[in-house]
Amino acid sequence: MTTEAESASVVLGVSGGIAAYKAADLLRKLTEAGHEVTVLPTRAALQFVGEPTWAALSHNPVATDVWTDAHQVPHVALGRRADLVVVAPATADLLAKAAHGLADDLLTNTLLTARCPVLFAPAMHTEMWEHPATVANVATLRSRGAVVMEPGYGRLTGTDTGRGRLAEPVEIARLAELLLRRPTALPQDLAGRRVVITAGGTREPLDPVRYLGNRSSGRQGFDLASVAAARGARVSLIAANVELPAPAAAELVPVTTAEQLREATLAAAKDADVVVMAAAVADFRPASLAESKIKKSGAPDAVELVANPDILSELVAARAAGELSPRVIVGFAAETGDAQADALTHGKQKLVRKGCDLLVVNEVSATTVFGQPDNAAVILGRHGDQVEVPLGPKTVLAAALCDGIAQLLAGKLTG
Repeated sequence: MTTEAESASVVLGVSGGIAAYKAADLLRKLTEAGHEVTVLPTRAALQFVGEPTWAALSHNPVATDVWTDAHQVPHVALGRRADLVVVAPATADLLAKAAHGLADDLLTNTLLTARCPVLFAPAMHTEMWEHPATVANVATLRSRGAVVMEPGYGRLTGTDTGRGRLAEPVEIARLAELLLRRPTALPQDLAGRRVVITAGGTREPLDPVRYLGNRSSGRQGFDLASVAAARGARVSLIAANVELPAPAAAELVPVTTAEQLREATLAAAKDADVVVMAAAVADFRPASLAESKIKKSGAPDAVELVANPDILSELVAARAAGELSPRVIVGFAAETGDAQADALTHGKQKLVRKGCDLLVVNEVSATTVFGQPDNAAVILGRHGDQVEVPLGPKTVLAAALCDGIAQLLAGKLTG
C-alpha cells in the first residue's frame, strides 16, 4: 500500500444510477492527483455515461465483462494490483452483490479479488437506502472492513428529496487519498457516537457591510467531520462562514458570529459524546454596531472592542459541573512563536489553562494552514501524551485526531 503522495493504482467502479455523471468529476480529481485509474462501469452505468467518456478521462481502455482480454485474466489482475477500489455511485443492487459475493461482471469479480481498501459511496432513493435489506448489506460490508460512506440529504431524481444523495466528488476524493496514505484510517470505532464539530471563522459586524474576522476556510473542520462520519459517528457540524460543500453525512448548522456559534455549540453539546472546537473564534468584537455604513469622512479614531465568550473553557466548566455530557472535549490552538516561547510551548500552556482533553496545536503564518489543503500539527493530551502529525492532507490530521478521541472514549468506557 502507498503511504506517501505517490502515484497509486486505483480502480473506480461505477454502477448504474443517475449519479454516475458525478463520477466523471471524481475520476478527474483522482487522475489529477497523479493516480493511475482504471474505470469499471457496469452495463447499467453505460446507459448513463458512455464508454468513450471514461476512456478519455482515465486514458485507459474500459471493459465491463471478464471476456475482454481474457488471456490476461483481468478480474484477478485488476484486484491484485489495485491500491484502492472506489465504487461511486454504489447502487442498492451493487451493494447487495458485494455483500453476498455475487460476481456477474468485471467490477463485482474485481471486488472479490481485491485485497486493498474498498470505499463505497452509495446513491439511491431514500426508501432503498432505508430498506432492511440495504441496511443489512451495508452492515455486512462494514463488518468485513469496507468503508461505506453515508449518503447525503438533498434533491434526488425528479422532485424527490431525502437521504440517498451521492456525496460530492471532492469529499469522496479526499477520503480516497486518506485511504491510500493510511489504509486503516477509517475503522468503525466511533459508531453510534454523537460528535459535535465547529468549523470556519466567526465574523463580528462593525457596520452593515464590514466585520472583524479571520482567514479560516473551515476546511480542517469539514475534513474532520467527513472522517468522523466515515468512522461511524453521527456528526453535527456548526459552520461559521464556510464556503465549502458540506460533508454528506453531517448535520450542518450555519452560524456567523461568536455568540451564535456559542449558542449552537452549547445546545448541541447537551447530548454529545465528543465536542471538537476547530473553528477560529474571534477573541473580540466591536462594542457597538453602527446602524449605517461608516463613511471615510466620519471614521472613528479607534474602535472599542469587547471580549467574546471563551466557548472552550465554558464547555469544560459546564462538564465539570455536570451540566453537559461530552466525554471528550477537543480544542484547537493556532499559535505563533514570540519572544517568550515557541508555538508548542504556548500550546502546552493553553492546554493547562483550558482544561480540555486534547489540544491540536498549529503553528500558523500568513501562508500556512488557513485555506491550504495540507496541515501539520501536534496533538497534545491532558495526561502529557503528544502526537506529531507531519505536513500532509488535512484528512490525515483528522484521522490522527479521531484515533486519539476513540482511545479516550474506550478508556473512559472501560475505566
